[in-house]
Amino acid sequence: MGNYNDAEYIGINEVVSPRANDPRKLSLLPLVFLIFYEVSGGPFGVEDTVQAAGPLLALVGFLVFPIIWSIPEALITAELGTMFPENSGYVVWVSSALGPFWGFQQGWVKWLSGVIDNALYPVLFLDYLKSGIPALGGGLPRVIAVLGITLVLTYMNYRGLTIVGWVAVMLGILSILPFVVMGLISIPKLRPTRWLVADVHNVDWNLYLNTLFWNLNYWDSISTLVGEVHNPKKTLPKALFYAVILVVLSYFFPLLVGTGAVPLERDLWTDGYFSDIAKILGGVWLRWWIQGAAALSNMGTFVAEMSSDSFQLLGMAERGMLPEFFAKRSRYGTPLVGILFSAFGVILLSWMSFQEIVAAENFLYCFGMILEFIAFVRLRIKFPNASRPFKIPGGTVGAILLCIPPTILIGVVLAFSSVKVMIISLAAVAIGLVMQPCLKRIEKKRWLKFSISSDLPDIHHDTGALLH
Repeated sequence: MGNYNDAEYIGINEVVSPRANDPRKLSLLPLVFLIFYEVSGGPFGVEDTVQAAGPLLALVGFLVFPIIWSIPEALITAELGTMFPENSGYVVWVSSALGPFWGFQQGWVKWLSGVIDNALYPVLFLDYLKSGIPALGGGLPRVIAVLGITLVLTYMNYRGLTIVGWVAVMLGILSILPFVVMGLISIPKLRPTRWLVADVHNVDWNLYLNTLFWNLNYWDSISTLVGEVHNPKKTLPKALFYAVILVVLSYFFPLLVGTGAVPLERDLWTDGYFSDIAKILGGVWLRWWIQGAAALSNMGTFVAEMSSDSFQLLGMAERGMLPEFFAKRSRYGTPLVGILFSAFGVILLSWMSFQEIVAAENFLYCFGMILEFIAFVRLRIKFPNASRPFKIPGGTVGAILLCIPPTILIGVVLAFSSVKVMIISLAAVAIGLVMQPCLKRIEKKRWLKFSISSDLPDIHHDTGALLH
């Protein structure tokens, strides 16, 4: 309960969930590592920034880009996530600001971009292993392996979010540790002048910006798990703060080592090049350790992403946006139907190429982020005195100014999209525009049951849900 201008306000975060004291709730450390895996998972995939722009711009990019994009997105997630501590996350943010139609569109594009993103990780997992097991490079063995990995990791999500959280902690430590060792070994070979190499006339801006964007987004994904967090009003902002530091260091430190300890050959800086650097600096044993860490990182990212995607569907069902069966929980408290739908989407999309997946995902993600920024500013105007356990200072003007740099960046990323990716992504958006009225008709005809959870306040008809 907050006190503003001598008036008393009650925020929806003060509605006590019947699961508030559930021992399966997430604590701070697992939440930090779930955010880490939602966003990053380690430096695997950042090598292209050096190939695209050279060492100096790569290093500067991973220091400046978080200020322009990651920190604003994390701050907005902290404010709105604590204002709406439920599993629909960014869906309820947009819905409360712009109405249920646009809330559904937000849910559709975000879920789809998340599933598209998750389709990468079984494939990348095998790519790191195929040098040691050539049979995994293609054909039936690869197909079976993709299906097997997807099923095993899906089962892990089914068994419970607490298990997923502590698995993320373990995988995170194992993924980061070899880079710490590599950094210590590299100290005698570091040449600081190598960090200053730059050629602004020879920069692949498309590759550079897309790689930075892909590696530093998805901070808001954790919002669909806020309903599963212990004391989210305090835990979520702290977790986001620590995760920002962890993510930036996990990118910057390995790049500092790799570009400073090894003579520059830009063409070699592609996915997996850190394992080659490890072999140069420490030998075959360190290379295998880095490759193993990369495989584990892909596993961690997969389980974290699937958790967010599946709990988002559960949250949308609790808000009456999807049929009631999506809200069904397993005996472990996990969203059974949401997990199955997300796993099916991953299997269906895992045959796309890496470049197509990243480009389509980025386009859809940008669409969703535009809605989020509009909702953030709109809620500041519409409910200026609503209870916000974590509030970004600066008022409405500050909220608008905070959104300007990342919005400009979104425009730049979209401008670099190919016509093919744009057409496919806009077609996906169009499906959502049609799907929502179709679901409303199904609800009206009572072909499927829809209901709003009695534990959640009515944000569309009862303004007292936000302020009283």
